[in-house]
Amino acid sequence: MASLRLTEQPSLYDHLEKKSVAEIIKDINDEDKKVPMAIEKALPELEKIISAIEHQLRNGGRMFYVGCGTGGRLSVLDQVELPNTYGIDPEMIQCVLAGGVENLVLALEEAEDDVEEGWRTLQEKNVSPKDIIVGLSASGTTPYVLETLRHCQENGIPTASVVGNPDSPISAVSDYPCEIVCGPEYITGSTRMKCGTVQKCVCDMISTTVLIRLGRVEGNRMVNVRLINDKVVDRSVRMLMERNPSLTDYAFCEAKIKECGNVKKTEQHLYEIGVLDKLPEL
Repeated sequence: MASLRLTEQPSLYDHLEKKSVAEIIKDINDEDKKVPMAIEKALPELEKIISAIEHQLRNGGRMFYVGCGTGGRLSVLDQVELPNTYGIDPEMIQCVLAGGVENLVLALEEAEDDVEEGWRTLQEKNVSPKDIIVGLSASGTTPYVLETLRHCQENGIPTASVVGNPDSPISAVSDYPCEIVCGPEYITGSTRMKCGTVQKCVCDMISTTVLIRLGRVEGNRMVNVRLINDKVVDRSVRMLMERNPSLTDYAFCEAKIKECGNVKKTEQHLYEIGVLDKLPEL
């Protein structure tokens, strides 16, 4: 019922137009402080989601975020950054966005009412029970996400969800539901605020944890990062030299990094040709 949707209830603040800049930003900051506390309460549910994703990916499956509005756009941001940061196949973690990822900047909010588009898109991507679908919805009622997850469950495809209201319909069609409740927004119903911050944090937690678990990080370093610009090349060269103190020639390391493509591949190559006596110990 709409009356139970805390994300749509009136703000705890009023007469915002009469407030000073200092008052507004203090109020927003006070509300934002509620986000990490709400996420902390949901860590056990997030652990179950992440473990399920890890299991599917280890067995050759893929993960798909499904979302609309702010949550959907934030999931696209996550998808875009992961191949460069962790050197993964872009097919491993993907997004299904209402209105299409190709229309991201158009913000086609009306597309969230299309109850069949998400499932059609997944079918075009040959979705199967090897994959896992993660729905994002502030309200927990978004028709696009709800019906996509319902179709997935009916076809034996694992589902998870992250929503901002308790006892939501989307949670009911999720094998791994997670409800992170932060209460009313500073501006009534503006779920790009606290709910959007929750969704950004959760996307970061999901993808980062899964890819650490899948070996895309060693120690605390992005050893598979792609050489996308001069800054990353320099970071990768310094990383290579720090992990392998016997390498002292920056120019040599830079040339090898550019030849091999990332730190991990460079270390393997240098070990195979005898430049390194051993690979770094983890």
